[in-house]
Amino acid sequence: MTTAKPGVKHFLQFKDFTRAEFEYLFERTHWIKEQFKSYKKHWPLIDRTLVMIFEKASTRTRLSFEAGMQQLGGAAIYLNTRDSQLGRGERVEDAAQVISRMSDLIMIRTFEQGIVERLAANSRVPVINGLTNEYHPCQILADIYTYIEQRGPIQGKTVAWIGDSNNVCNTWLQAAEVLDFHVHVSTPPGYEVEVERAGLYGTDNFEQFADPMAAAKDADIVSTDVWTSMGFEAENAERLRDFAEWQVDAEMMRVARPDALFMHCLPAHRGEEVSAEVFDGPQSVVWDEAENRLHVQKALMEYLILGKVDQ
Repeated sequence: MTTAKPGVKHFLQFKDFTRAEFEYLFERTHWIKEQFKSYKKHWPLIDRTLVMIFEKASTRTRLSFEAGMQQLGGAAIYLNTRDSQLGRGERVEDAAQVISRMSDLIMIRTFEQGIVERLAANSRVPVINGLTNEYHPCQILADIYTYIEQRGPIQGKTVAWIGDSNNVCNTWLQAAEVLDFHVHVSTPPGYEVEVERAGLYGTDNFEQFADPMAAAKDADIVSTDVWTSMGFEAENAERLRDFAEWQVDAEMMRVARPDALFMHCLPAHRGEEVSAEVFDGPQSVVWDEAENRLHVQKALMEYLILGKVDQ
């Protein structure tokens, strides 16, 4: 395996960026979103090409990256591994060499984090992790921006994660280390956070709780995800039993802070990981999160290709 090309910056997990870089991205997202809402053309990536590689199904990831690249003046090309040579055994390293010679940016949504790492190590252009089994950095970028947009700085705040310690949970934990906030995690027995798998430096920014109500107490954000993530469908019946007491409902939201926000990366199953009352209630910002994927990823793509922009 070759090493990453000198000077090429990737976004493969949340801790790849510094706090200063995230602060720039959040400021840039605000400006880019304002241009979009004001119907002002912003085409910094004209004649640039994004290649999107999908091994896992997607709605929000494809829409937000494809629409975002077009809104920045560039073009987006969709590749599904089933319809490309990657699905017929071509080495990731070889595909990276070719794709990165024909494009300016690559986004990949796949299973193992190792695939993303191998792609980036052999790419001449920046690579973005659109989701892996281990991490979902673009989602948490959008979630944190949504909180900042509606409540202000996230530093020192508390996020309660209720449910499975999956890729979204792992990324919240990394973000807490980088941006200095706290995460309370409550999972059923046997589904606890694996510190090494989460890619954490330490454990100062999170605490695990056996009782989900205790985890949610005084939280500024209450967040969850489906109980059965992609790739774990065979465990669905068992997970429905194991997670039955870990639904985010109105009672749980009442023990959080009065101005707490409810977040979910979508798609959601009302009546399972979250009650319909909470999901469709006044504290829910799920549609804002979904929209903000578009705007934060535009800022991210612009930054990876052009670096910091003075505007």
